[in-house]
Amino acid sequence: MVEKSYIAGETKLQRQNRKRKEKENKRRLKLIPEPVPPRTTTENVAFVLGNGKSRESINPVDLRPYGLIYGCNALYRSFRPDHLIAVDTKMIKEITNKDYHKHNAVWTNPNRYTRNINGLNLFDPNLGWSSGPSALNLASTHGNKTIYILGFDYHGIGNKQELVNNVYSGTENYKKVNDRATYFGNWSRQTGICIKRNPEVKYIRIIENGKSFIPDHLQGIINLTHITVENFMKRFEL
Repeated sequence: MVEKSYIAGETKLQRQNRKRKEKENKRRLKLIPEPVPPRTTTENVAFVLGNGKSRESINPVDLRPYGLIYGCNALYRSFRPDHLIAVDTKMIKEITNKDYHKHNAVWTNPNRYTRNINGLNLFDPNLGWSSGPSALNLASTHGNKTIYILGFDYHGIGNKQELVNNVYSGTENYKKVNDRATYFGNWSRQTGICIKRNPEVKYIRIIENGKSFIPDHLQGIINLTHITVENFMKRFEL
């Protein structure tokens, strides 16, 4: 008998919709064509995708022609980025159990578990950073001159910004949709360090609107600007 998964506070209709999306994501993963289509730009552009909800309206497939795509954690379930970054051991186990790393570039921190898995790319040096900042740092070392940062929201959602802000919340290896948001201080600090270390790179963070949160660690940095999702989509005619 197949065990049913339930999320506290989830209605029957919400559960049915979630299950439908999970099945669709699995189907899409199998249908993603390879190899990656040729780029339509000669500029060294990259997109680093965190999993904050601000990027939900942007389809990663539409970004393929414009530059390299660096994604984090469960993004692989529905889309194959050029580089997938995951530093949480539970996510690495999920990814490697499905043999995704055998056919795609997966990056993670070296530790007792990951060193014994063939096919993983191990960070050297190991900064000990979270997945998002690690992805940004990797993109910064690959010669990309302009890097767009998507889904790096930091704040939670809800009336008091107290709830977890992640497009995969409520799924395997993620917090439930009604769980409290994780403190973002380390994420924003690591992001700020990465940007300041690479003054020759132009960083553009995509935010939901003009009132979106900008953490202290990301303020006053010369080579970092912020644009709204709307203006980003206009820029690439998405």
